[in-house]
Amino acid sequence: MIIDCHCHAGKGDILTAPWNTEAPIKAYLRRARAAGIARTVVFPVFHTDYDTANAQLARLVAVYPGRLIGFAFVHAARDAGRVFAMVEKAVTKWRFRGIKVHGHDAMPTREVCEAAQAFRIPLLVDVGGRAQVIDLLAPQYPAVNFIIPHLGSFGDDWRAHQQVIDLLIRLPNVFADTSGVRRFDYLVQAVKRAGPRKVLFGSDGPWLHPGLELHKIRLLGLPPDSEALILGGNALRLMRTARVETGVGLAFSQARPQPREPRRSDGPEVEAHLPLPEVVERQL
Repeated sequence: MIIDCHCHAGKGDILTAPWNTEAPIKAYLRRARAAGIARTVVFPVFHTDYDTANAQLARLVAVYPGRLIGFAFVHAARDAGRVFAMVEKAVTKWRFRGIKVHGHDAMPTREVCEAAQAFRIPLLVDVGGRAQVIDLLAPQYPAVNFIIPHLGSFGDDWRAHQQVIDLLIRLPNVFADTSGVRRFDYLVQAVKRAGPRKVLFGSDGPWLHPGLELHKIRLLGLPPDSEALILGGNALRLMRTARVETGVGLAFSQARPQPREPRRSDGPEVEAHLPLPEVVERQL
């Protein structure tokens, strides 16, 4: 099964660029289906209130329950004090399988890492070229699996690519996705030096064509078992350990300051237990 581990979906409210205005999913799904992609991990676009954005994403996932798997987006600084509550709702109510943080907002804090640890879900961190942050976080939280998208830089920063490859080799809980990496030889290096178990296929849809990004993996010319890990096996393995039952983090939440009252979400709440597709649920 091919799983795209990096796609945006839904609407933003900042309206200054495509990535904070809207990420339409229908065209992406059509292209992904044509390319043979079975499942896609989605997270919201940039937003001024990620609690609202995550609720909107949950409704979208409910429309495509056989195709989409949600990751909760949090702002490590602005959502301080309520990160755990946001993640708990996303994981236990909507069955999301990971957390997304973008360095453009704020880098992950201990609160974010501890939420990922409590629910045993991967933490996808767009470091924006500052891979050294993961060198600090990953050893502090060895039970958290960190995924670095774009091999560390969407902007073709070769130094970041090299630094991420070094992290993949040295740190067992650090992984990278392939989305938007244009310098192909760094993908070759990542797989050759760190191994196929440390790399995940991602497209950065809907703005990049998933078929084109998938073809990059085909062009690596890997043995079938290695290619299968990158194209879905690794993503399944990292999401398999999620604790989706309620009451997981009672001790954690009691030890932390009570979260602020969340802002009102757009529209009605999504009903609990939105399941993953049956075949994915069995494998997770």
